[in-house]
Amino acid sequence: MSRDIPETQKVVLIDGVGGYDVIKYEDYPVPLISDKELLIKNKYAGVNYIESYFRKGLYPCEKPYVLGREATGTVVAKGKDVNNFQIGDQVAYISNSTFAQYTKFPSEGTIMRLPKCTSDEKMKLYAAGLLQALTALSFTNEAYHVKKGDYILIYAAAGGVGLILNQLVKMKGAHAIAVASTDEKLETAKKYGAEYLINSSKEDVLARVLEITNGEGVDSCFDSIGKDTFETTLAALKRKGVFVSFGNASGLIPPLSITRLSPKNITLLRPQLYAYITDHEEWVYYTDKFVDLVDSKKLNIKIYKTYALKDYKVAAADIESRKTTGKLVLEIPQ
Repeated sequence: MSRDIPETQKVVLIDGVGGYDVIKYEDYPVPLISDKELLIKNKYAGVNYIESYFRKGLYPCEKPYVLGREATGTVVAKGKDVNNFQIGDQVAYISNSTFAQYTKFPSEGTIMRLPKCTSDEKMKLYAAGLLQALTALSFTNEAYHVKKGDYILIYAAAGGVGLILNQLVKMKGAHAIAVASTDEKLETAKKYGAEYLINSSKEDVLARVLEITNGEGVDSCFDSIGKDTFETTLAALKRKGVFVSFGNASGLIPPLSITRLSPKNITLLRPQLYAYITDHEEWVYYTDKFVDLVDSKKLNIKIYKTYALKDYKVAAADIESRKTTGKLVLEIPQ
């Protein structure tokens, strides 16, 4: 490895299961790369709710576990068999272990080269939007193909994915019904394309959905909340409606009998982004769409706040408090 690359780096990791006390900011070895891998010096990393699932033990992982799911940065070393990237290339990528100064990653995978001399602002924007925008793009095209005139129920509508879903649903000529816990969040959702607003802390979500849809229910629901909203979502769907469940913010959905879907011929999906971008062609298709939408300003990525890497514990508390809107970003020390 180059003498310019240190042997140790600063990372954010968890060393156990529990509260914020298991989050540590400490020295950790810089990974060694194989002949087919890249070493990326990270600049920005996006904060995602999924990190809390690992910390709380909802998703198992070996400890210590370096957190992070996406980042932007610069290639600083490459294996001898790598031909598609050069040292100095700026990149955006989806990977584990991005809450770190350096991440190793295969040269073939969920990584894209950014235009030369991409600005710092754009690097931050791509880090903020990559994972969530690709999630929203693939879900609205494949989990449920949103069509003109559809009524779509969106939970956590002022969160990172929610704000993007609002915009994409509106672009497709459908009606976005936003659910959030405060009027302030709902106003943000409205600015980002939501047509109908439901305050879950003051209103009966199901009653409002039926009022908005003249008793029919919604064509589809994108539900990232999980246990607490499952029954409401099931009841809010119209005949032949599609239930897209993709998060566990309130806990795992208890086991259910599949026959409960029969009365209205409900389709229930539990999609994950990675299964939609497995093939290189799929990755290119969705990343090209993402870059085009962001660069043309048709899609706006709202950044709530940028935190220093060492302050991830604060960011984790903020995102889990349900007080944030849009995306939280970490700035990696250089």
